Amino acid sequence: MTPALVAEMPHAAPPVTPNLDPTTLARFVDPLPLPQIAQPIEHRPAPDGSGARVPFYRLSARAISAKLHRDLPPTNLWSYGGSVPGILFNTRSDQGQLIEWVNDLPAKHFLPIDHTLHGAEAGLPEGRSVVHLHGGRTPADSDGYPEDWYVAGQSKTYFYPNRQDAALLWYHDHAMGINRLNIYAGMVGLYIVRDEVEDRLNLPSGKYEIPLVVMDRDLRPDGQLSYPVSADPARPWVPEAFGEAHLVNGKLFPFLDVEARRYRLRILNGANGRFYRLSLSNGAEMLQIGSDQGLLSAPVAVNYLQLAPGERADLVVDFAAHRGQQILLQSEPFDLMQFRVGADTVSDTSAVPASLRPIQRIPESSAVLTRRLTLDENLNRVAESMGMLLNKTPWHASVTEKPVLNTTEIWELVNLTEDVHPIHLHMVRFQILDRRRFDAFDYMTAGKLRFTSPPMPPDANELGWKDTVRVNSKTVTRIIVPFVGYAGRYVWHCHILEHEDNEMMRPYDILPTPG
Repeated sequence: MTPALVAEMPHAAPPVTPNLDPTTLARFVDPLPLPQIAQPIEHRPAPDGSGARVPFYRLSARAISAKLHRDLPPTNLWSYGGSVPGILFNTRSDQGQLIEWVNDLPAKHFLPIDHTLHGAEAGLPEGRSVVHLHGGRTPADSDGYPEDWYVAGQSKTYFYPNRQDAALLWYHDHAMGINRLNIYAGMVGLYIVRDEVEDRLNLPSGKYEIPLVVMDRDLRPDGQLSYPVSADPARPWVPEAFGEAHLVNGKLFPFLDVEARRYRLRILNGANGRFYRLSLSNGAEMLQIGSDQGLLSAPVAVNYLQLAPGERADLVVDFAAHRGQQILLQSEPFDLMQFRVGADTVSDTSAVPASLRPIQRIPESSAVLTRRLTLDENLNRVAESMGMLLNKTPWHASVTEKPVLNTTEIWELVNLTEDVHPIHLHMVRFQILDRRRFDAFDYMTAGKLRFTSPPMPPDANELGWKDTVRVNSKTVTRIIVPFVGYAGRYVWHCHILEHEDNEMMRPYDILPTPG
């Protein structure tokens, strides 16, 4: 980067019109919406040669208007299936399905595209999209590779084998260079995989299982989305987008009437960049029973839960001792939603067993290779971000990570930046080994990795299978990854979407097993 270009980097700009202050709105006047469940159109032959006939769905991405609060006019959004979040898929492990993802979006985007970003150059269609099933063990040609976008009037049919344990997954746009804008516009939805192991546990189910998608947005006084931009109209990208309006299932300050019994809350942090720190206003304990890739081995009692963008949590909250109370789900200092607990005593036959699902920790000795990979940031002279990189390598450079199918590797993620980055690997699940502080100055100046703390084991609620890991600043985070599933080209990236869209994403190839 030349000094001239460094000097020209833009400062953040305030919005032309001040954003809406959501605290001026009445709280808890809208009921919590629950997503509609997807229904198949027909059954078709699976494309894997198994001879099975699998459900076929068709889902359209299109522009909609929806009321985010009783006292706001409808907001323009982009949606899967007519709501934000989109239609929910209820699926079974080992029972595949086909989804035709139809692009019916407008030709013109309504959020500010930065044409200086790779993959977002001027002249490309603005209403482009491609869908990624986050957490899915998916063949490469159905994974939603960022450059495989398509435009209005086109569609792609993806096959999801669902050969994985029960878990809360989610689907979202993954178009190169505008992913952050499409998701901010509303292009997210939930995808639940269920299996017999989970069925046998007698967890709260049916109307007592509540999906919650939490995400922040800024709104203009007229209720329309306000996305932050820099002071340079030619380079509107900003390093992060944090909103003051917190939506739960697409509503501001919703409420939910609950009975005085156990509920299962399936929570996704669908924000672009905000880390949520969840708690209940009365300090009540929550039992975390699962994380990104399904059930933990045993419940973990938590009073406070941090979720990075893209992470999921499976919680059980028992309202039995709180009859007649009103309890808030909070992320300090924000109130997110209200639970209104009924006054009646009710029968509750559900359970939270002391043992959930056996999880064998992967021995480090099983790894055939250890990769050391850095998380980097380019700063200008006044310490403003110009973009992020993985291993100092831009997107378009040759592929450097080439694990072999059915082998296991350890990835050491060396965070040289001041930010916490949620790193997501497509197609695989992994386990967190440990985190360890190091001297970043020594590493950047002499290439020497000098640790300044002993290894810190993962938190108790991180001991299950993960697909997104929190990599703390000036810390080496080690994950152990079995590359089980499919060969082909995938990606790994930061799930702060503004980082991902500005070079903090890399392709990687899973090579076929020799012979």
